Amino acid sequence: MPNPALSQKRYETIEKEDEAGWAAPVALAHAEATGTPPPTARVSHMTANGAFLKTFFLFLIVVAAGAFGWSQTPDPTTTISSTGVVTQNIDFPAWTFIALFVGFGLAMVCIFKPKASPFIAPLYAVAEGIFLGAISKVFESQWDGIVFQAILATIAVFFATLALYVFGVVKVTRKFQMVVIGATAGVFVLYFGTFLLSLFGADISFLNSPSPLGIAISVIICVIASLNLFLDYEFISQASKNGAPKYMEWYGAFGLMVTLVWLYLEVLRLLAKLRS
Repeated sequence: MPNPALSQKRYETIEKEDEAGWAAPVALAHAEATGTPPPTARVSHMTANGAFLKTFFLFLIVVAAGAFGWSQTPDPTTTISSTGVVTQNIDFPAWTFIALFVGFGLAMVCIFKPKASPFIAPLYAVAEGIFLGAISKVFESQWDGIVFQAILATIAVFFATLALYVFGVVKVTRKFQMVVIGATAGVFVLYFGTFLLSLFGADISFLNSPSPLGIAISVIICVIASLNLFLDYEFISQASKNGAPKYMEWYGAFGLMVTLVWLYLEVLRLLAKLRS
């Protein structure tokens, strides 16, 4: 499954549910082509630039909320064992999981209620930012400088994939979509399968270990998450061309942030394995 917010199926569903709003710009274009008088009432519609501008706004919210989550997470404590081994221990605050579940709940509401995205998307960014700030501090306490590296890598991947899409180097064909969807579905099956196995006491340490297999798995997941960005760009592009209503800019920005959050977490895990 691809990003559930910006999947092709979700695109078609939203278009059917809000057919009148999407049809207005098309009617205007038809009036201009035929020379007939344009409709008196114009519906403000989505633009790709507007969606990316709102994505940047959500990114700033995530950063601000992340700074708060970071500041509310206790500093690590240093312990020295009898053999002289120095370890850094940090208590991961339980309240951060509340932010995670709130963010997940808001995401579900936004997916099924796109018209509410101008209000829900910023709230989602706040909830996810708090969680990311807390978990980032945990990683930073173990590997100094890893958070900056992960943020830089995520931003670099975003701009690189965007450039490849804009200049037509990568074309999102039907085959490309099916491959990415299948690969993403495989990743989530892996997540769910290992979670179930862990409940029954199975050894799944290979997934998080800094072994060649563990690192290879993280690299593959990061690549798949990056490829999902192309599907997100295609969704935003097609929605804007088809005259989607203005609120879809927020919905597109929200969906793009979902993928970027996933990519950041996977990059963070990959760097942790490499530095271990």
